[in-house]
Amino acid sequence: MSDPVGHQGPAASGPASADGSPKAPEAPEYRVAHLQERLAAEELGELGVRAEFRAGAVAVTGTVPSARCRETVLRLAREELAGLTVHTDVVVAETARPDHAEELW
Repeated sequence: MSDPVGHQGPAASGPASADGSPKAPEAPEYRVAHLQERLAAEELGELGVRAEFRAGAVAVTGTVPSARCRETVLRLAREELAGLTVHTDVVVAETARPDHAEELW
């Protein structure tokens, strides 16, 4: 499964500096590392998600405990990786109770 989080051409610029002029874009590897830090440090505390820069795109993969958590991961990826090609494969872990007893032989 691949969800394109965002793709903007090379003309996409990063955030503006304090005086309103555009900042020089950071290297993609640094932006990916910053995303990893945010995933681990913010309210999410999500260590089950990986982001890797390969072949000119970022792959965000992993398993999260809820749909809300998945949406937060995708939002953070959009914020941190705006202007880059991003492919996501973040799945929600099945946490429902079993509907029947397991039969052991």
